Amino acid sequence: MNRLALLFAAMLLVAAPLSWGQISPPPGSEQHREHGNMGVFLDYTRFQPQSLNLLGLGGRIGFNVQRHVVLEAEMAYDFSRPVTQNLSSGGANNTITTDVRMWHALFGPKIQTTGKIRYFGFFKAGIVNFGVSGPTPAGGVNNQLGNVLNGNIDKVYYPGGGVEFKIGRVTMRAEAGDELIYYESTPTSFTTSPHGNLRATIGPQIHF
Repeated sequence: MNRLALLFAAMLLVAAPLSWGQISPPPGSEQHREHGNMGVFLDYTRFQPQSLNLLGLGGRIGFNVQRHVVLEAEMAYDFSRPVTQNLSSGGANNTITTDVRMWHALFGPKIQTTGKIRYFGFFKAGIVNFGVSGPTPAGGVNNQLGNVLNGNIDKVYYPGGGVEFKIGRVTMRAEAGDELIYYESTPTSFTTSPHGNLRATIGPQIHF
């Protein structure tokens, strides 16, 4: 987590002066015509508390503040994956299979270079929503995985970076970051320390 935060801060220090210090591209150029981007992606999340690999699909849209700064919003859904749990209830031990799925909703700035190959860093914030379900053992519960309850909506911060390979108005984009989730411990409070979860996406996008 600390190394990712330092990397992101370094990228901001390098890219920010370039962002505001360069002359705008001439009218009619490709960069002048670009106002934003939209695309789809394959989503991978390494859910650390259970060392669970989640895969899903997502989409994002971004609008250029200027050619080095983009404001982006994205959503992704990670498909259900089974997890085996051992629960003690009523003096008996029960082994059950619980299904876990996730929604991600994030928004924040992306700072990028320009050209056919673009490097970028970002810092987004938002929420994740968990779905937990499975068979109910006698006297037990079926909607909890560790500290994560079915329907949990937890706040999240997501710093990271990546690269884009541009061909005309279409690019292939790959990125990775540390999704820092503050798991909700009770309905009215959050844990004080975030839990880092590796997250990576890859997919095409178009520029408009």
